[in-house]
Amino acid sequence: MKIRTVGAGLTAVMLAALVGCGTGPAQETGGASEPQGAREARLSSETLQSRWWTWASMEPEPTNPVADPNGSACERNQPQDVWFLAGTFGTHTERTCTIPDGVPLAFPLLNRFGEPADCAGFMRTAEGSAVLDGKKVAPDTYQGEPIEVRSTAGNPVTGTAGRFTTIGCGLWAQLPPLTPGQHTLKIRGRSGDFSTGVDYALTVDAG
Repeated sequence: MKIRTVGAGLTAVMLAALVGCGTGPAQETGGASEPQGAREARLSSETLQSRWWTWASMEPEPTNPVADPNGSACERNQPQDVWFLAGTFGTHTERTCTIPDGVPLAFPLLNRFGEPADCAGFMRTAEGSAVLDGKKVAPDTYQGEPIEVRSTAGNPVTGTAGRFTTIGCGLWAQLPPLTPGQHTLKIRGRSGDFSTGVDYALTVDAG
């Protein structure tokens, strides 16, 4: 994990999260294929990043989805309209997660927030991949956009409680609802000497 100071006492954490795409002007789409309907009903890039970072920053370390070693924190504070997945602080892990039927997924392959210069340097060497059931998912690229983040005390993402505006960037993916049953999702991300990876075993519960 790499931490840099941002603003007055805030910290920016390099995260590779294995969960989002948007329709903001900064996005660029890769050439890999993605499931039919993946371009429908997407969150904007600013909304996606703001909501995901807030979701990741509202849990203390014992139940934080980014620090989750096995998927036991997968269901913490999930919204009703989208299901977020998380990466790691620079390690590789395997997680098992049950998600409800009919809910789209969103996740970063690699992401961070900070000053504009932080994102520029981070994105210069950013690369990643997401493979769902053996098929590559095309990520979107967000070079740097203003986002608003809320956090709680004791969380390992920002380290402090508060509400602040910063610049978010990264490689993200959004997927339409998966079919009921078993799925695998492998997410990898790298920028400079930072790398992350998560292998998800997903079960979509039709009940």
